[in-house]
Amino acid sequence: MSTIRTLKFLLVVLTVTCLIFTISFMTACKPDASVEKTMPVKEEAEETTKEETEAEEPEEADEEEPEEEAEEEAIKIESSSFKNNEAIPSDYTCDGKNINPALIISGVPANAESLVLIMDDPDSPGGTWVHWTIWNIDPKTKGIPENNVPAGAVEGVTDFGTPGYGGPCPPPGTHRYFFKLYALDIMLDLDTSATARDIQEAMQGHILDSTELIGLYGNS
Repeated sequence: MSTIRTLKFLLVVLTVTCLIFTISFMTACKPDASVEKTMPVKEEAEETTKEETEAEEPEEADEEEPEEEAEEEAIKIESSSFKNNEAIPSDYTCDGKNINPALIISGVPANAESLVLIMDDPDSPGGTWVHWTIWNIDPKTKGIPENNVPAGAVEGVTDFGTPGYGGPCPPPGTHRYFFKLYALDIMLDLDTSATARDIQEAMQGHILDSTELIGLYGNS
């Protein structure tokens, strides 16, 4: 009997030992729940930090090249008969046909209502001599052909005592002849008896832009 009891006792001990070993082994192999729960939180925290960092970093603005402002063309007067600061051909003087040279106009302001042309000689011995005045020229006028007056424009009295063009006719020496062009924001209410001074007074405060062409002429 004693031997049987001993065997039973050993069997129970062995069974209990195997059970404990099995439980311990399973417990060791089972993932730590706390780790499983912690890992996603850590990953989520990293993602949140990354998003915050990206949000804090300012987006690089697209570098746009500054647009070049279109330069407004300035008013200009030229001649197909002579260049600026060069000699006026004799046809346009008292030594020739005494007719006005061909003139070219460009760059007139879009809001101009009329143009004024005054030709004078500041080198005259007695003071500036007026050779030609025209006003109320249509601002769309692109040029004045030789021996011509723009339609609708008005010529005034010059220092020759009559309206119309009077060409260079200087004493000995070379003189400068200024063709002065003005763009106005009004039409001038003047008649053919108006002088250059009358025109200049009427233009005050109404000049949008101006330019000039200089021609030379002299007698020996």
